[in-house]
Amino acid sequence: MLLVIYMKNKNKKLTGSHLKSELEKFKKVYTDEEIQKQIKSYGQDFIEPREKIRLLYLDDERDELESFQSLFRRIFDVYIASTPDRAYEIMKTKDVHVVLTDQRMDLMTGVEFLESIVDEYPDPVRVLVTGYSDITAVINSINQGQVYKYISKPYPREAMQKSIENAAEVYFLRRDRKDLTQKLTRACSQLEFLLSQDSLDV
Repeated sequence: MLLVIYMKNKNKKLTGSHLKSELEKFKKVYTDEEIQKQIKSYGQDFIEPREKIRLLYLDDERDELESFQSLFRRIFDVYIASTPDRAYEIMKTKDVHVVLTDQRMDLMTGVEFLESIVDEYPDPVRVLVTGYSDITAVINSINQGQVYKYISKPYPREAMQKSIENAAEVYFLRRDRKDLTQKLTRACSQLEFLLSQDSLDV
């Protein structure tokens, strides 16, 4: 309830007594259900707008990379890499939301690459792509590389697009939850400070 009052008056300077007065008004005017609706409505102010999905695809087959890029470059911001080193460079300069990698590569497996980026880049959602029915790779990818999804080649275009969108949604929801928690914590701290100041005045 205090959060609703804070959001409703966030552009005003409120003392603790004013907040208490507003709280009493809320109790008299609104039901609990109406207050919950207002909380949901005001909560939208805390959430950042979604941007275009940025993804990295690592595969040592150039034809596969070029085909993938031509399919999805108008829908997503697509970054491609044919070596792990190039993928690391992209990760350093681009804030990607989704990382896809082929499993069978010469320099390292997809699972090994995904495992190698977990500590430094924990936020991007990881997807393993492979043309081989390798159940061991799937198990390892889940246990070691923290993989969100496993996609088999050849993949239908619509299925791949949906998988990328779903993976990005996971990224955005995690980010929104983290940002919302931080903003709510700050708002509550401000409210507690104002109320404590009012109690000191009394």
